[in-house]
Amino acid sequence: MATSTRLSTVTTERTFVPKPSGKPDPTAHLSAEQVEALGRELDALRQEVFDSRGEADAAYIRRVITAQRALELGSRAVLLFSLFPPAWIVGTAGLSVAKILENMEIGHNVMHGQWDWMRDPKIHSTAWEWDNASPSDLWKHSHNELHHTFTNVLGRDNDLGYGIMRVDEDQKWYPSFVLQPLWNFLNACFFEYGIAAYDLELGKHLHNKTTDDPTFRKNTKAVLHKIRRQMTKDYVVHPLLSGPSFLHTLAANGVANLVRNLWTHSVIMCGHFPEGVETFAKESIDGETRGEWYLRQMLGSANIRGSKAMHIATGNLSHQIEHHLFPDMPSNRYHTIAPQIRDICERYGISYVTGTLPQQVASAWREVFRMSLPNDTSAAQTAAMLAKGAARSVRSRVGAAVRRRTGASRTPQAGAPAPGPVSPALQPAA
Repeated sequence: MATSTRLSTVTTERTFVPKPSGKPDPTAHLSAEQVEALGRELDALRQEVFDSRGEADAAYIRRVITAQRALELGSRAVLLFSLFPPAWIVGTAGLSVAKILENMEIGHNVMHGQWDWMRDPKIHSTAWEWDNASPSDLWKHSHNELHHTFTNVLGRDNDLGYGIMRVDEDQKWYPSFVLQPLWNFLNACFFEYGIAAYDLELGKHLHNKTTDDPTFRKNTKAVLHKIRRQMTKDYVVHPLLSGPSFLHTLAANGVANLVRNLWTHSVIMCGHFPEGVETFAKESIDGETRGEWYLRQMLGSANIRGSKAMHIATGNLSHQIEHHLFPDMPSNRYHTIAPQIRDICERYGISYVTGTLPQQVASAWREVFRMSLPNDTSAAQTAAMLAKGAARSVRSRVGAAVRRRTGASRTPQAGAPAPGPVSPALQPAA
């Protein structure tokens, strides 16, 4: 698992930091001793699996990589003849599946270090570069180091709404969130680019006007280079190789990327957005023990029930609870430990959120729509909040116009007061 110096030694008392929404503590029935006993059980289970890793596991990931590469190569070969509709359909479908496999079961899991124990330089977290707009190094920082450390902690885990949506009652509501179902759909269609912007922390740098920061500029250059390379491959080189089928292959690559983006977005939404998944106050992780970290991963994640093929297509993130407990465990082992994790949850009175793919996708989208409105969803309250936001926007625009007309845009004289802060209504949500 991802270790952190934040984790404290075992304490004899547990304190619950309440959230403004007043949600009850789902772990109030557990003593500190019980939480640490749970942690020891999970440590033992993890060690048991890690001690048994071997050739069968290595053969699994090599088979998946071989199958993915064969499927991609074969699909691109078929698309050379995409002028003919049957070839276009077969090639596009195969390329879509190949891209999903590369991102989910291979790229995501290799970059988590799940296969580093093999000591194979070709399948190692430090060397793998995936078929995605975001460079692997940036993604590993935002995902492995931040998201997996601060899972579902409000104000610390930007995966909660990707920084553009409100997905919990304790996140502040702004009138702009009324449109978040639309933003979420657009984000799903262009998900790889949304992830690249997220990994760059683009919104934070634009808001803080720190786009001239050397690290940000370096990372931006890396992202743009990666995007240019990806687009050249998909929208220039391969279509040109198709000759007369140029436009058809171009369309096929666009559709394959769209399918991959929609699928990836749906799977990730199912992991942390459905009803029943818990979030945590920022102060609640102060002095967090190893057992409490495990507990937060279990309560802050959700699973998807389905077939073996579905599990592979999700990168085994259908076992999101198991993945968050042991992010560096080989993905093919999650299904074997899932019954034991569920048994632990039942014995300790912890919810184990799971459902079919349609159920979890629908649940996550319901939360997106529900959180687009203020917590008090009465018509009067909603109208008042919208009016308040509109009034602030008007006052800000009028103030800016007055300053321009009175010459306030000129360099202020010595001793002149500094400009006031930006209205909260115009600031992006945290």
